[in-house]
Amino acid sequence: MTSAPRLRLALAGAVTGLAGVAASQVVTHLLNGRATPVEVVAEVVIAKTPGPVVESLISVVGRNDKPILVAGVTIAIVLLGAVAGLLTARRNLYGHLVFWAMAAVSLAAAMSRPDFTPLSLLPLAVGVLVWAVLLDYLTGAATPHPTVEASRRKFLLAAGGVAVAAVVVGVGGRVVGQGRRAVETSRRLLRLPVTAGTVPAGAETGAPKGLTPWRVPNDDFYRIDTALVVPAVDPDGWKLRIHGLVDREIELTYAQLVARQMTQDWVTICCVSNPVGGELIGNAWWSGVRIADLLREAGVQPGADAVKQTSQDGWTCGTPVEALTDDRNALLAVAMNGEPLPVEHGFPVRMIVPGLYGYVSATKWLVDLEVTRFADFTAYWTDRGWSEKGPVKTESRVEVPRDGASVPSGSVGVGGHAWAQHTGIEKVEFRLDGSAWQEAELGRVPGNDTWVQWSGTVDVPQGQHTLAVRATDRSGYTQTAARADVVPNGATGWHSVKFSAG
Repeated sequence: MTSAPRLRLALAGAVTGLAGVAASQVVTHLLNGRATPVEVVAEVVIAKTPGPVVESLISVVGRNDKPILVAGVTIAIVLLGAVAGLLTARRNLYGHLVFWAMAAVSLAAAMSRPDFTPLSLLPLAVGVLVWAVLLDYLTGAATPHPTVEASRRKFLLAAGGVAVAAVVVGVGGRVVGQGRRAVETSRRLLRLPVTAGTVPAGAETGAPKGLTPWRVPNDDFYRIDTALVVPAVDPDGWKLRIHGLVDREIELTYAQLVARQMTQDWVTICCVSNPVGGELIGNAWWSGVRIADLLREAGVQPGADAVKQTSQDGWTCGTPVEALTDDRNALLAVAMNGEPLPVEHGFPVRMIVPGLYGYVSATKWLVDLEVTRFADFTAYWTDRGWSEKGPVKTESRVEVPRDGASVPSGSVGVGGHAWAQHTGIEKVEFRLDGSAWQEAELGRVPGNDTWVQWSGTVDVPQGQHTLAVRATDRSGYTQTAARADVVPNGATGWHSVKFSAG
């Protein structure tokens, strides 16, 4: 076979693969499905990838990891489609087997997800049907004919097929996010008995310009989760089940939860993946119901030392019972900075536990709490090499000046944040170019569960400089200079920045 027909067959198979993806996507959105078949496969890839590998990829591509993965799965389907097109030159069945193999992988991925229902198969079935029909049609159009004009007409028909696929994708775009929009409407209409909180006087006093606000706005708050497609959970249909090693099983609707006594507090949360000096941390005013009160009603049985949390999308983590029943305000949060939780941050209900990294506490889209024992279960990240318990480490960072900044020589304002949630920060020290440590001025905070702004001044001559910071918490512990990776239980080390003065 000449190179031209091979190219046409490969193109026909690639277009077939893309058209099937587009068709399944449209059907998913028409059904208000949570994730398309491509996204489901990508989620399974994430779930099966070892934790250290995930961390390495995130360090390279940042928050673009999920879009890149979805694009990668789509490209793989297109390339395998091209292979299928080429195989039809030997026998049509061989090409179809490639697509059936891809369908089998997608089916297995769909059935492995905790939110699988028989309806989840409809988008996949439509995509497979498009593959089956379109492969024969387009490879037939790619077959050489006696005249050039006949071949051209065939390819015009094939081009028409591509155009139809483009129209289908366009129509699908009109219905993208219908479920999300419905939930957003419900969220906007909610009137919760919460306040927006007032930043304490003195929390930001003396802070140089350029520091992250002590209260981080919702739109700027960091987001880390494994969801390729954010679950859109209707509060009217939401339920929380509390069960396991309890005397009385409890089931709550959203209306019943928000009718309970609300507790509101400033709490800083951070991700265990936050590197030294990283930005995966934020402080907000959270409103919700104390978990300790609910567990007291349920009656935690002797021997229970953990609560397994489960999200709407199947993500799990394990939290020490002690951290949920002591004097800290561990919350089933329903509001953030005075507004119903944003969908990306766990609407309608998420967990907030001061003093613990998010991977063992901060479940979004929470639907299940099982009182159990650490010895009897594993969770999403502990299966991937992370430690069972994740108390937040005492850390600090320089935010002004930024790394690589250029400032005027002379007196320069410096500052940043330090945190040791549920322990509290006693003091922060900074030093320039390895000189003696200077104690920073600290902002006033309402308790031990938030970060603290620190500030000071240094005299810098012209040239290159390094500014380092360290914190001491209220237990008397001072940050170690020894650098440790985020795996398995959080990074350590002094943060420093390099800048120039002129």
